[in-house]
Formats: sequence, structure tokens, C-alpha cells
Amino acid sequence: MRRLLSNLVLLATLLLPCVSAGQESARVTGSVEIRNEQKNQLLKDQSLVAVWLTPLDANQAVVTSLTQQVPYEMLQQGKHFEPHLLVIPVGSTVKFPNLDPWFHNVFSLYRGKRFDLGLYQAGSQKTVQFDRPGPSYIFCNIHPQMSAVVLAVESPLIGVSDATGRVSITDVPPGRYRLHFWYEFAANPVDLEMRELTVGKDGASFGKVSIAAKSNRDERHKNKYGQDYDPENMAPEY
Repeated sequence: MRRLLSNLVLLATLLLPCVSAGQESARVTGSVEIRNEQKNQLLKDQSLVAVWLTPLDANQAVVTSLTQQVPYEMLQQGKHFEPHLLVIPVGSTVKFPNLDPWFHNVFSLYRGKRFDLGLYQAGSQKTVQFDRPGPSYIFCNIHPQMSAVVLAVESPLIGVSDATGRVSITDVPPGRYRLHFWYEFAANPVDLEMRELTVGKDGASFGKVSIAAKSNRDERHKNKYGQDYDPENMAPEY
């Protein structure tokens, strides 16, 4: 009986920090505006800007590490990847299910995590663990119109802007953080500088961040062999 009581006390002691951390978590909000670098006009779509927080205090790293792993997926459907941008903590595993009635060959050989999943048929899926930080540009070796980005960051405290530019990061424990921004089509990524943010029990706002977007977006790419795509593979039945 004494051993049982001791174990119960120890279990309660271990669980208390998790419970209190959940109770004290707050929300960080803000917005971004994306403007054409030449015309200085707002884009119609302000989405797909990644924002994340990394703790500046040593004790905060323990709290954020308690965040549960969630299943991540990047679908292949209608000859497109969905979502186009997937932001995940470093070390996470992403599933790549094929929901189309034809084969796909997902690969990433240019930057970030390098892999080649080979051909796989409709209804099947393969997985990749993204064990290094940074963007991985994802393509299909059969369909050149398919492209996406998996961005691995060193934090589970992540937000992505919606079409209006709004950003929300939930379950943020109070403390001091470094705020990071990333945008695939940023004219000058250096301008997306990090900044510090203090989060209280009632949350915090980072205000509005302006981003200059490239005027010309040349999204052409080679296949996994470094060659041009075969135009016949663009046929609707393939």
C-alpha cells in the first residue's frame, strides 16, 4: 500500500507541470501584408506566410517540448499537393497519400530533406521524416504542375497566415520568444528579420509585418533526373 501511495504521489508530481502549462497558455496574434516589390500593391491573397516562436528562456524549452506530436499529411489529389505549404516541427513525419487514380512519384532533391519515394499507385501512401530544419521543395516526377513546400522549424509554436493576412498561434506559454517569418516568394528573405516578443498570460500581438514579394515567379523545374518533363505526361488521363 505504501508503494502504491508513493507511486500515485510521484505520478501527480509529474503531471502537475503539464496541467499548469496548459492552463497558462495564451494566444499570439498579428497580421502580414504582402506587396508586389515593383508596384508596391497588395496581393489579393495574403496567405502562406509561416510564423513561429522559439523560446529565449531555458525553462521554456521544456514546456514547449511537451507539445504532442500530431499526424501530418500532404495529399496528392487532382494533380496537386494539398496543402501547398506544410509547417512542422523538426523531426516530424509526414504522410504522402496518393488519392488520385494514377501513379505519382514524390521527390525533393533541390534543398532541405532530400528523398525520392518512387512510383506508387492510387490508394497507397509513403512517409518521410523531416529531420533537418528549413524548407524542402516537393515535386512529382510525372506531373510538373505539382509543387509544394514542407518547412521544418525548431518549434511546435507555429502559425500560417490566411488569405487576409491574419496569423494566430495558440497554446503559447508566457515568456520571452524570438519571432520568425518565412515566405516562399519573398523578394529578399533577409528582410524577414527575427524579432523578440514577450508573451503574457493574456497573450500578445506582433502587430503587422510587411513583406515584399517577387514580381516574377519562375516556378519551372527539372524532373528528378535533371531533365525537362515529357509534354505527353500532361494528358488528362495520366
